[in-house]
Amino acid sequence: MPPPADIVKVAIEWPGAFPKLMEIDQKKPLSAIIKEVSDGWNLPNPETFALQNADSTNFYITEKNRNNIKNGSILRLTTSAAQMAQQLHERIQSSSMDMKLDALKDLANSSRDITFAQEFINLDGISLLTQMVESGTERYQKLQKIMKPCFGDLLSFTLTAFVELMDHGIVSWDTFSVAFIKKIASYVCKSAMDVAVLQRSLAILESMVLNSQDLYQKVAQEITIGQLIPHLQGTDQDIQTYTIAVINALFLKAPEEKRQEMAHILAQKQLRSIILSNVIRSNKPINDEMAHQLYVLQVLTFNLLEDRMMTKMDPQDQAQRDIIFELRRIAFDVECESNNSGSIEKRKSMYTRDYKKLGFINHVNPAVDFTQIPPGMLALDNMLYFARHHQDAYIRIVLENSSREDKHECPFGRSSIELTKMLCEILKVGELPSENCHDFHPMFFTHDRSFEEFFCICIQLLNKTWKEMRATSEDFNKVMQVVKEQITRALTIKPNSLDQFKSRLQNLSYTEILKLRQSERMNQEDFQSRPILELREKIQPEIMELIKQQRLNRLCEGTCFRKISSRRRQDKFWYCRLSPNHKVLHYGDLEESPQGEVPHDSLQEKLPVADIKAVVTGKDCPHMKEKGALKQNKEVLELAFSVLYESDEYLNFIAPDKHEYCVWTDGLNALLGKEMTSEFTRSDMDTLLNMEMKLRLLDLENIQIPEVPPPIPKEPSNYDFVYDCN
Repeated sequence: MPPPADIVKVAIEWPGAFPKLMEIDQKKPLSAIIKEVSDGWNLPNPETFALQNADSTNFYITEKNRNNIKNGSILRLTTSAAQMAQQLHERIQSSSMDMKLDALKDLANSSRDITFAQEFINLDGISLLTQMVESGTERYQKLQKIMKPCFGDLLSFTLTAFVELMDHGIVSWDTFSVAFIKKIASYVCKSAMDVAVLQRSLAILESMVLNSQDLYQKVAQEITIGQLIPHLQGTDQDIQTYTIAVINALFLKAPEEKRQEMAHILAQKQLRSIILSNVIRSNKPINDEMAHQLYVLQVLTFNLLEDRMMTKMDPQDQAQRDIIFELRRIAFDVECESNNSGSIEKRKSMYTRDYKKLGFINHVNPAVDFTQIPPGMLALDNMLYFARHHQDAYIRIVLENSSREDKHECPFGRSSIELTKMLCEILKVGELPSENCHDFHPMFFTHDRSFEEFFCICIQLLNKTWKEMRATSEDFNKVMQVVKEQITRALTIKPNSLDQFKSRLQNLSYTEILKLRQSERMNQEDFQSRPILELREKIQPEIMELIKQQRLNRLCEGTCFRKISSRRRQDKFWYCRLSPNHKVLHYGDLEESPQGEVPHDSLQEKLPVADIKAVVTGKDCPHMKEKGALKQNKEVLELAFSVLYESDEYLNFIAPDKHEYCVWTDGLNALLGKEMTSEFTRSDMDTLLNMEMKLRLLDLENIQIPEVPPPIPKEPSNYDFVYDCN
């Protein structure tokens, strides 16, 4: 007979004693269980003890998380969280350096547990740590020279404990003084600082900037880009990652009017070339966190173009009109005529003719073409850059097209405007960076004007493709679609330089695109006759059931999810999987991303499927309604879903990618008896249906399939038919 569900068998340790095997009744109060254990070892004052997981986490067992205890768990009887917090609060104020160091080390480890953290914070522990950072460290300045390693460890453990305590979100970041910010900034600005101290200091500055606009201003006053640059020139990738994260945070929180100014400073300090040589082209492989920070920097840099992209041209602005005159001058090698060089009508006629050759839609007043937003003035900026920096290519394109028949002419002006708009869409100019994306392109770090150079390559591609397609003006949109496909396919290989990107485009000619499309079309071949459609309809329920089983099997395997917090440097993970009988969701926290599946027994929490009321996605999720630095962006919203249960309880998810999002939302909907509606279900349905249809429609009637392979034919009597190439 199986034991009752409320009884769990565990081992409990106590230092110096043999572990005790016992059964815990989950219906009994935790205090009663602790008293029973204490009495078994004749320990007085059971209220000063608590149970703790005897694993690497050492997290306390509380009434909230006691259901995580599984059969076979090993627990430890230890000092209660309140008692431990009180002891460490006193020990870190000790006059003995060794005792203080040991206490801070214990505090740094214990602070990861929210139960302990709450007790320590209740003792005003955060204030004590900030005071130690502000003034206490000066006490040991004299000792620093003779005890440098000890001093570094002391400060490192202090800052680590501070970071761990703040990460629980119990205390607001707005409560810290300018003196504390100055002290943290000073650690970052020092040329020779302990690596661990530098890491923690950079992490604290990033969190301050992201979590408080007031603190952003104070941090920005204390630290400059020039003081951060040297940390990128080292070899420690973690320090480089933290440094770029601080730069990104300052960039992200800066008011719009200051971002351009900050971009100029970054250019003056040669940030791009330093990152290229010391990070991207270093011997070390780029880890996921560094890739994310480079992606964020790339997005924030391109977002500087948003202002020009959304600015309409003023047809009456002479300075802006002079740019169009400059395009005409470079293309046709003419100077602006003086007022007496001919009649007004003659000059207007000449301008109209030239603007038509330049490919503007409005030949009389081309300024009107740039009133469309996007791309606004950004298109004109790109055209001028191309004309000035790639003059030969610019003149060749303009003159080449002006010599063609009108209908075969590739209009440079119109093409440039539409191409700029397309490139902004591809690079998502104006959108906030995603919290989960690592999609940075090394080639954009190889040039100070990478977007403009990107445009110059693509406008030449557009002209080449136009000729290959023998396009007319009616084919303009078709050409733009082909060019977009060429660009996106070339970007997928992540070229290391703009030259590599250009070479890849050379291989993606219009003919090659047609071959790729034909190949893909054959793989997606669909039959539309009535009998075929009826057969598809008949097969569809079988395929849907197959997809459903696959989704549920994937849920049984489980997925590792990352907890989203304001600090991404110390990623926290949790795992969720469905029980084999499809009745319970098992989930729990993990210290690191797992290699393979996580067994059910190691997942502490569980949620019966019968208790699930609904599955919500996107903006309807509770965790997407919370305010956060990077939460409210399109990509994160597309990966968010929540499981609602009981009255107001919910389990929040942010999928690692779109595929996992579709698998989990489909699987959960299948468990609830609802329709699976994800785009992956539609894709799988089409693929499996087409495969099944082709198998069933194979014409095998009256064809006997041999059971053994046919014999090899005899060799020919002579080889006179062989042609000798020599």
